[in-house]
Amino acid sequence: MTQDAVTPYFTRADGSYLFARWGRPIAPVVFGVEDATVSIVKGALEAVVALAGHQMAETDPELGANFMMFFIRDWDEVLATPNMDRLLPDLAEIIARLKSVDANQYRAFRFDADGGIKAAFVFVRMDADLSRLPADTIALSQAVQTILLWSDQAFLGHSPLAAGTDGAARLKPEIAAIIRAGYDPVMPVCAQDSTHGLRMAARVAVLEHRN
Repeated sequence: MTQDAVTPYFTRADGSYLFARWGRPIAPVVFGVEDATVSIVKGALEAVVALAGHQMAETDPELGANFMMFFIRDWDEVLATPNMDRLLPDLAEIIARLKSVDANQYRAFRFDADGGIKAAFVFVRMDADLSRLPADTIALSQAVQTILLWSDQAFLGHSPLAAGTDGAARLKPEIAAIIRAGYDPVMPVCAQDSTHGLRMAARVAVLEHRN
């Protein structure tokens, strides 16, 4: 992959470049679904974390759970959830914006002093489109989109997943390569300069050569 191929995944709508990866083990909790679906979500997250070479944990010493995923039917459910405004400042404005564009998902991140991701809050509104998808496809898609701080435009109009020969969803090879490169120990936890995209492309080439 070239720098021109990598850089857009972390270039935001305002033209700024921002990359971040998790700076601590991920301790997930899932709300709004049955136990069987919780296992599917955690299994997908474990698979993506393993790909990245990162770690999972039962609890985070500071936050308890640092990866919270909420499955909802309507955005008003978020407004009605006690203390949710403590997780999401300007909650009413966020929900109003999501409703205005008929969004079916939203991710918010918190960062540590080094710029690494320390917490993520994922909301999935099960509208008609998402309700037609298998749970493992939804889970894998959300895990992929939360393992790094991607651009707000990274996956507009296309998915990080593709259908395998058996019809099941699979992570696209180029996205898998970017995730692995982003978590390589020689790469920074956070970057705000687009030259980082050149370094990422170089790490992809090195990792592919090793394989």
